[in-house]
Amino acid sequence: MRCSGRRSRTGAETVHQSASDSEVLVDEYTSDFEVGQDNVQALGLDFHNPVFAISGVSVILFVAFTLSFPETAEAWFGALRPWLTSNFDWFFMIAGNFLLLFCVVLVVSPVGSVRIGGPDAEPMYGYTAWVSMLFAAGIGIGIMFYAVLEPMNHLLNPPLGLEGLAPDAQRELAMAATVFHWSLHPWAIYAVVGLSLAFFSYNKGMPLIVRSAMYPIFGERVWGWPGHVVDVLAVFATLFGLATSLGYGAEQSAGGLHYLFGLPDSDGLRIAIVLVITAMALVSVLRGLDGGIKILSEANMAMAALLGLFILLVGPTLATLGAVFDNSVAYLKYLPELSNWVGREDTGYYHGWTTFYWSWWIAFSPFVGLFIARISSGRTVREFLLVSILAPSFIFILWMTIFGHAAMDQYLLGGYRGVVDTVENFQPELSMFAFLSEYPLASATSVIGIVLVLVFFVTSMDSGALVVDTMTAGGKIDAPIAQRVFWCCFLGLIGIALLKGGGLSSLQALALATGFPFGLVVILMAISLYKGLSAERKLLQAEQGDV
Repeated sequence: MRCSGRRSRTGAETVHQSASDSEVLVDEYTSDFEVGQDNVQALGLDFHNPVFAISGVSVILFVAFTLSFPETAEAWFGALRPWLTSNFDWFFMIAGNFLLLFCVVLVVSPVGSVRIGGPDAEPMYGYTAWVSMLFAAGIGIGIMFYAVLEPMNHLLNPPLGLEGLAPDAQRELAMAATVFHWSLHPWAIYAVVGLSLAFFSYNKGMPLIVRSAMYPIFGERVWGWPGHVVDVLAVFATLFGLATSLGYGAEQSAGGLHYLFGLPDSDGLRIAIVLVITAMALVSVLRGLDGGIKILSEANMAMAALLGLFILLVGPTLATLGAVFDNSVAYLKYLPELSNWVGREDTGYYHGWTTFYWSWWIAFSPFVGLFIARISSGRTVREFLLVSILAPSFIFILWMTIFGHAAMDQYLLGGYRGVVDTVENFQPELSMFAFLSEYPLASATSVIGIVLVLVFFVTSMDSGALVVDTMTAGGKIDAPIAQRVFWCCFLGLIGIALLKGGGLSSLQALALATGFPFGLVVILMAISLYKGLSAERKLLQAEQGDV
C-alpha cells in the first residue's frame, strides 16, 4: 500500500492518510499544548505556574535553613549518604547498565535513522563547537579534581577485592576502575535524557522541558500534576547535581591558592571563590549562549588540551600513548565485574565511588541532557548517540590516562609520594597540584589548572541557570533575563550553604538524594523515547511511500 503522505490535523493528532483511504496512520504523540501556555506574566517575569513557585520557594527555604542551622544540616546530610548508598546501590547500578544497553539498542535499530528536527533539519553547530559545549558544560570540573586523585586511590585501594596483584596488573586495574566511572555509562545517561528532550521538542513541537519526554506514558495529563512533579524533580536534581560540581571546584581552587600562594585554606576563601565565580557567571548569562557559554567552552577546551599536551610531551610520551589503548582494553576486560551489583564486598569502591558517581550522573542528567538537546537539532539519533557518548568517553580515557599514568609513574618508578600523601591524608583538592609540582613550569601549570577549574565553574553555572530557567519557564528559551539571574545567584547560594553545612559530604549526599527519584524518571523517559521513535519511523515511512 502506497501512501500519499498527506497530513491533516485532527485535534492534537497528525493524520497520515493512504491514497486509497483504506489505511490511516495517526501520530498520537502530538499535542496542542503550547510553550509557556500555563505561564504567569507579572512584574516583568514570565514563569511556569506552579513549577517555578514550588522550586523557587523550596530552594530559598533550603538555603535559609542550611545557613541558619549548619550543624544540624551537617548531621542530617552526613547520615543520608551512607543510608542511600547501602540501601539503593543495586538501583543505581541496574539503572546505569540498562541505559547504556538501551543506547546500544537504539544505535543498531532502524530508529537510529530518525533525524532530530525532521528529515530536512541541519545541525546548529559544527562538531568542534558541539563537543566542546557538551563536554565543558557537563563534568569538566570533575576531570580536574579526579584525574590524578582517582587512579592513585584505586592503585592504593584496589577494587573488586583484588589485593596482591603485580604492579603492572595493579596499575591496569586502577585505570580500568577509573575509566569505568567516566566513560560510557555517564554519557549514556546524559544521551538518553538529551535525546528524549530533543526528539519530543524538535520533532513533536512540545516544550523543551522534561515532562514533554513523558508524553507517550501520561498523554495529555503530562501538562497537569504528573508533569509538574517530574519538572520539579528535574529542577532539584539539576540544582544539587550542579552544586556538587561547584563544591568540588571551590575546594580545588581554594586548595590550589593555598598550595601556591599560602592563602588560608578556609571556608571564607571557598565562599569568596563561589561569590566571584557567581559574579563572572552572571556576566556570561547576560552575554547569552553564543556570546558566553560557547566562547568560554571553546577557550577552556583549548586550555585543557594544551595542559594535557604539555604533560604528555614532558612525560613518557610513547608509554602514555600506548597506555591509552591498554587502559581501554583493561576497561572492557573488567567491565562485567565492575558493572555487577550482586555479592559485592568491595564496599569502599562500590559504595564510596560507583554508587555516588551513578547518582551524581543521574542528578546531572537533566542539566546536561537539556543543554545537549538545545544544541543538537539536525543530528540523526544514531549520530547523536555515537558522538555524544563516544567523543566525551574518548576524551576522558585520554585525559585520565595522561594524568593517571604519569602520577602512578611518579610513585611506582620514581618513589615520589606527593600524590600518595594527598590520598592518604584525605586532601583530594591538593592531588593535582602535588602532581604538577614534579614537572617543569610547575607554578605556571598549576595556575592554568586553577583557571581551568574556574572557567569550568563559570560555564557550569551559566548553562545550569539557563537549563533551570527553561524548565521553570514552561520551556521558554527567551524568558526574561532576570529569571536566569535569579537561578544563577541561587546556584551559588546552594553551593555556599552546603559548604557551610558539611562540605563535600553534604554535597554528595544531596546528589544521591535527588539522583534516586530522578533515576526512576530517566528509566521512564527511555521507555517513552522508544515508543516515540518507533512511531515516528512508521510515520516517516508512510510519508515517503514505503509502507
